[in-house]
Amino acid sequence: MNLICFDLEGPLAPQDNAYELMKLFPRGGKIFEVVSRYDDLLTLEGRPDYEPGDTLALIAPFLAYHGIEEEQIAAMGQKAGLTPGAAELISTLKSRGWYIFCISTSYEQYAFTITQRLDIPSENVACTSFPLAQIRQLLSPDEFALLEQTEHEIVKLNPFIDDTRIREYLDYFYAQKLPQTGSGGIIGQVKPVGGRRKVEALENFSTRMGKPLSRWTVIGDSITDFKMLRTVNKAGGLAIAFNANEYALPHSTLGLASVSLSDLWLVLEAWEKGGRHVVERVVKEREETGGTEDRVWFHWLAGAKDVTTALEIHKRIRLLVREEAAQLG
Repeated sequence: MNLICFDLEGPLAPQDNAYELMKLFPRGGKIFEVVSRYDDLLTLEGRPDYEPGDTLALIAPFLAYHGIEEEQIAAMGQKAGLTPGAAELISTLKSRGWYIFCISTSYEQYAFTITQRLDIPSENVACTSFPLAQIRQLLSPDEFALLEQTEHEIVKLNPFIDDTRIREYLDYFYAQKLPQTGSGGIIGQVKPVGGRRKVEALENFSTRMGKPLSRWTVIGDSITDFKMLRTVNKAGGLAIAFNANEYALPHSTLGLASVSLSDLWLVLEAWEKGGRHVVERVVKEREETGGTEDRVWFHWLAGAKDVTTALEIHKRIRLLVREEAAQLG
């Protein structure tokens, strides 16, 4: 039995859905960039009870305030492009009898739409519950002024250089100002499936299938995935960083940088034939020959002390595939 679990945004679909949703209203894209950086800072700081990807809870008041509808989220899932090679790879895996799963930080309306397009069963998908219509009822007109002023202040911050100011201002907003309002409960209504919650979802799938994590392959690319990648790598499974950033690469078994996800079949076929040691041999052989332009750049990362060379290639190709979303953690 071969089991594989994909992150959604990056490996299966290039756009960042929350980023695109925020861009539906003026200044929303800039606000998301700052809040996303705040998410990175809290994760790297190791703040208790905070998980990477909790950005999706932090932006919920703004989405509710601007009247974004659940139907708009699902519509984005219908219109969104798929990562090149994703449909081809999943078709190949299905024909070979693989069990395919997806664990995504994305809102459920987007995640289920994308995975349905790829014919991944809904019971094999874990994602972020987001009852937006219900959440909007927590927001009263009295709080509109607070959110408007907060947006005005956030857009003054630079997500690339203002780390200290971002942390101070958003700590003040989320820990002091928002809890004093009726909409303070909005944040608690959303539990994004990122970080440790991704590991828990994978463990639930593992228990359901009756197979230990050493038998699993997982694919991720960002800060929301590193705990899942690290857990599977340590268990002896296959943790693959696909067009990944600096948060995901160091915790993975191997990396693939390519404009096509279908190039991953090379190592998945090796995993079928002989497990991790065969994959290591294949990857190291390909690492010696190098990739071809924007495809088939493999690196063996397990035990690596320096991922600088791999990171530079991943950054370049990540930008090609994910464009604006590549700048986010």
